[in-house]
Amino acid sequence: MEPAAAATAQRLPETSREDRAPAPAAAAALAALAAAAGGGRSPEPAQTSAAPTGGAREEAPGEAQPGPPPGRAGGTGRRRRRGAPQPTAGGAALVPGAGSGANSLLLRRGRLKRNLSAAAAASSSSSSPSSAAAAASHCPGSTPGGNGAAPEKAPPPPTLYVQLHGETTRRLEADEKPLQIQNDYLFQLGFGELWRVQEEGMDSEIGCLIRFYAGKPHSTGGSERIQLSGMYNVRKGKMQLPVNRWARRQVILCGTCLMVSSVKDSWAGKMHVLPLIGGKVEEVKKHQHCLAFSSSGPQSQTYYICFDTFTEYLRWLRQVSKVASQRISSVDLSCCSLEHLPANLFYSQDLTHLNLKQNFLSQMLEAPGWLSQLSLKSLNLSNNHLGEFPLAVCSIPTLTELNVSCNALRAVPAAVRVMHNLQTFLLDGNFLQALPPELENMHQLSYLGLSFNEFTDIPEVLEKLTAVDKLCMSGNCMETLRLQALRRMPHIKHVDLRLNIIRKLIADEVDFLQHVTQLDLRDNKLGDLDAMIFNNIEVLHCERNQLVTLNICGYFLKALYASSNELVQLDVYPVPNYLSYMDVSRNCLENVPEWVCESRKLEVLDISHNQICELPARLFCNGALRKLLAGHNELTRLPERLERTSVEVLDVQHNQLLELPPNLLMKADSLRFLNASANKLETLPPATPSEETSSTLQELYLTNNSLTDRCVPLLTGHPHLKVLHVAYNRLQSFPASKMAKLEELEEIDVSGNKLKAIPTTVMNCRRMHTVIAHSNCIEVFPEVMQLPEIKCVDLSCNELSEVTLPENLPPKLQELDLTGNPRLALDHKTLEFNIRCFKIDQPSAGDGSGAPAVWSHGYTEASGVKNKLCVAALSVNNFCDNREALYGVFDGDRNVEVPYLLQCTMSDILAEELQKTKNEEEYMVNTFIVMQRKLGTAGQKLGGAAVLCHIKHDPMDPGGSFTLTSANVGKCQTVLCRNGKPLPLSRSYVMSCEEELKRIKRHKAIITEDGKVNGVTESTRILGYTFLHPSVVPRPHVQSVPLTPQDEFFILGSKGLWDSLSAEEAVAAVRNVPDALAAAKKLCTLAQSYGCRDSLSAVVVQLSVAEDGFCCCELGAGGAGPPPSPGIFPSAASMATRDRPADALGVPSSSSGMASEMSSELSTSEMSSEVGSTASDEPPPGAPAESSPAYASEPRCALHPVGLAHAFQRQLSSATFSSAFSDNGLDSDDEEPIEGVFTNGSRVEVEVDIHCGRAREKERRRPPQGPAEASDEGIVISANEEEPGPPRRADSAAAAAGTVGRRRANGSVAPQERSHNVIEVAADAPLRKPGGYFAAPAQPDPEDQFIIPPELEEEVKEMIKQQQQQPPPPLQPPGPGDQLPDCCDTPL
Repeated sequence: MEPAAAATAQRLPETSREDRAPAPAAAAALAALAAAAGGGRSPEPAQTSAAPTGGAREEAPGEAQPGPPPGRAGGTGRRRRRGAPQPTAGGAALVPGAGSGANSLLLRRGRLKRNLSAAAAASSSSSSPSSAAAAASHCPGSTPGGNGAAPEKAPPPPTLYVQLHGETTRRLEADEKPLQIQNDYLFQLGFGELWRVQEEGMDSEIGCLIRFYAGKPHSTGGSERIQLSGMYNVRKGKMQLPVNRWARRQVILCGTCLMVSSVKDSWAGKMHVLPLIGGKVEEVKKHQHCLAFSSSGPQSQTYYICFDTFTEYLRWLRQVSKVASQRISSVDLSCCSLEHLPANLFYSQDLTHLNLKQNFLSQMLEAPGWLSQLSLKSLNLSNNHLGEFPLAVCSIPTLTELNVSCNALRAVPAAVRVMHNLQTFLLDGNFLQALPPELENMHQLSYLGLSFNEFTDIPEVLEKLTAVDKLCMSGNCMETLRLQALRRMPHIKHVDLRLNIIRKLIADEVDFLQHVTQLDLRDNKLGDLDAMIFNNIEVLHCERNQLVTLNICGYFLKALYASSNELVQLDVYPVPNYLSYMDVSRNCLENVPEWVCESRKLEVLDISHNQICELPARLFCNGALRKLLAGHNELTRLPERLERTSVEVLDVQHNQLLELPPNLLMKADSLRFLNASANKLETLPPATPSEETSSTLQELYLTNNSLTDRCVPLLTGHPHLKVLHVAYNRLQSFPASKMAKLEELEEIDVSGNKLKAIPTTVMNCRRMHTVIAHSNCIEVFPEVMQLPEIKCVDLSCNELSEVTLPENLPPKLQELDLTGNPRLALDHKTLEFNIRCFKIDQPSAGDGSGAPAVWSHGYTEASGVKNKLCVAALSVNNFCDNREALYGVFDGDRNVEVPYLLQCTMSDILAEELQKTKNEEEYMVNTFIVMQRKLGTAGQKLGGAAVLCHIKHDPMDPGGSFTLTSANVGKCQTVLCRNGKPLPLSRSYVMSCEEELKRIKRHKAIITEDGKVNGVTESTRILGYTFLHPSVVPRPHVQSVPLTPQDEFFILGSKGLWDSLSAEEAVAAVRNVPDALAAAKKLCTLAQSYGCRDSLSAVVVQLSVAEDGFCCCELGAGGAGPPPSPGIFPSAASMATRDRPADALGVPSSSSGMASEMSSELSTSEMSSEVGSTASDEPPPGAPAESSPAYASEPRCALHPVGLAHAFQRQLSSATFSSAFSDNGLDSDDEEPIEGVFTNGSRVEVEVDIHCGRAREKERRRPPQGPAEASDEGIVISANEEEPGPPRRADSAAAAAGTVGRRRANGSVAPQERSHNVIEVAADAPLRKPGGYFAAPAQPDPEDQFIIPPELEEEVKEMIKQQQQQPPPPLQPPGPGDQLPDCCDTPL
């Protein structure tokens, strides 16, 4: 505040005589006014509480107990409230000096002043825990009148409040228990056991879902909308006049008015009321933090207010600007947790529209007469938990619109008959079964909403409501539609009966219903429909029924919607001359009805997903037809000779077309969009016989055909082409001269061909923003980085060897995908580019990802037309230490926040849940529900679909198979390919699911006409959107299947993928694609070419489950064969034996990351570095064959060909050495690689073999040897050159070839049958052996890490080198009397 303003604030004007003592007549008039509003009782004297001395004060929601309305202030053009006494000469009239533009009201003692004082006291103490109780103590009538104040009592305990999903807070009743409310809420989410509910309830993050408060919480945003108040320096009138001085006054903003007290004590004098609707608020630059508020009209008044802080200044500016900019006088107090209306709201004399949605106003509405003081035209009381109809609204004579939806009402009282002016009455989402006959007195009622109630028939009172022209009864319980009832309602024109359970229509000898023009019967149970009785029907909706036949009267028919039925016959008589839109997609029609060709005004025809074999030629002659969708049929050809047609959009994808008509592109002058993907086209028709062309084609989709290079020159006949998709054809080249003529091209997709280069003339396409050319043979990086508009470049799965990027990348570049180029080498400069999505293959590492060869995956993501990537993918090949895998796809529809949170968090949650339970359904369900909590505030308003797939093996059942568990919410789904056929593992919960529809109706949610819950989401089970609870829940669909050798791969896809491709088509499309990445890319490319415009994500996981992938080592020689289900890995895995001896290698716990089977495979990078260097297919000298007599007595499984007394397993340790080792495993000073040690330059992998064997009773065990000493600094290796004992038995030839594998086409490695496991972390400090191997000790500690500190690296290397120089002792097979050793060395 400026010094001048502060100085004038000290010289407050003296209180005028009118302010000091009110006239007796004015006091009497005000008392009579208050008595009339308060039910006739005279006001009682009470002490006035002191006003706040300074500072801004925001009214807490619902704390101020409202008194009776203060009545209407006098003024020009303002009518006096009905029943108020006439003001006398000395009465409460306009105060001198107040001006005629500002309304002023003289506040006097009495009950009204007590109520305002209580409001001030309650709002000032709103931050204290006992604010609710304090407000309750100031209720009208609580203060004893007469002889002084009541004695002070101890403050009662604070009232408890509950808040759901960060929204409104509700006061708990006396009989409500917080813990019971919380438990019920968590059970409703999907938790199944009480101990888990209690555990979840103790988590601090549960507050974003449900939270309890002692005392009402303070909400800044909500309180700003309710009321702003504070003590500020105020000046009235023009700034230039010296008579106006600054004064410290109470200022209140509530409703549509600004109120300024006339004296310092805000409750002792008059209040100047300034209406703000149509006014303005301006910044006063001469004074700091000063605003000028002006009313509208020729007699407007202006108040200047200086605020103490900049924060208050902005708050008032923002709120007043909203009010002043309104065209109508409306106040929005929705979602403010109101229990009572603020008393100052009644000063807004011109208030006409009041929104009180989602509050708790049931108690306030019990007192009639309060709202009648406002001239309301519209009142919204929906979602207020009323339970009973609010009788107080019946006393508002001016009301024309009333919304009491979703209030659990079970009856409408007869008192509503007095609401003669009501025009719109919304009763949706209640439990109504009947309407009172008194409703017939509402002669002006034109709209009555009865959707989602419990009606079983049409209410009879509607016959008397002649002004109502629409019957809104969707979502009720009607099983039959009696047309006789509609016949008695000739005023009804629009009938909405969707989402009922109507099975038949009963005519009852009704001739015609001429008054019905629109009929909506979507989502019912109709088997056939004869709508000929509606002879004036204009719009008919009958989607998603079970219709086989449909008969319609076509005199005035304009639009027909009959998709997703089983129609085989469709008759419309007479020919519909006014029909403009027709959708009969997803039916069983075999031909186009003849009458369709005669509909001269038909503009849009959708006959896709039928069984139509031929299109009539007359159809294209229709001059009005603009859009023809005929995809997914059985068309073998289109009409040969086409006359000039006006079709602009032609979709004939997924047919059996061998060619397009030769004159199609010549006659279709208006064709802008052509999609002929997924056919058998080998050539294209020419655009024009001459060089000059008039083609207007802009989008051309020809993906998944058999087009060759001969088609490329024909594309130049479309110079205005913007989008070209020719993926998965037989193109081998794209001539540069042809590309140069497509100058307006913006998006091109040539993936899945055999192109070796992108023509350099792509530089001529200056508008190009997307180049997709994956899965080709491109060797040279194209010059697309010079294009100024380029955003997306996809060159994955090619043969690129080098990439040269410019120093300055295109400013709009968002994605560059170079994965799947095995020969590509990138320098460090290239890797430093900051692109939103720069995808390259990860560099090879010694241990790689540790992914077992049983599965390998590839994934891709693609943004939609809005360039927002609203999907995310999750892939963890070695989930829980290489024994399991986890994959997921997440779709946020239109938001990017939720998919990213799911991608980052969900795997950690699942890992925690696996420690609590092993039941597949239980840990998957709990994972999704806990994720609902982890979304925090983002999940309160946003949501996303998710699918999660977990591959695991039961460590307690080594002979069992792998289990694939899929869980999903929303439209993200999983499909497993088994024997070449799709096996769906997911379920999409939408309104078409009968049990979900029943649940939604039970919770009284409103399903809009587009099939979305409250207009938000079409999925009833989805993550996030917690404000839709309990209608929308996160409980997933869970399905588990054991993997078999017949399982080839499975696909995870987002909503856009499955909306564009069926499960059968997706499986067939990628079954013969060997590379998982290329398969995922193909799915996304196909979906985009088939019409998907949303973000896409696909994950393809290829499986290799062998028949003998289990351990049967404990079976006797004559035992049964292996079980049919596969084991842990294909014929290359190994596992520990069951019932091992006490001194054998112990089984680590699952929490240590190692299960009993110790199952893991070599990753791709590991295998590629070992094959050809240290591994060999030949067995070492002296190694006995597997069928030798020494092993004949012990049957072995294919996983473990050799059995010894004490099993051990081969592992790779993660010991860290310096980079002196070269990539080929040679030391800088050595000529030979160190046997049993592999390295990639930064890590050394030490091989340890662990075989499983069956302990025999007659075996003689060696005495256990003590383990090597371990120090705090790392591993101490024994200095003994050789350990005494009998010679070690060599492993079989199969063990020697343990690192040999065959490389699959997708880059992964499938090990041979006799190979062994590789585990990253060693179990304990092993002992060094002469052959360069390390033998595992008898008592391993799974928590130990095999790490060699830097200070011991040189010593360890020297010891290994010395050991390598000594020749190993000769190995001889033991005699019959020799004892079996604890462990054995198997040199490669």
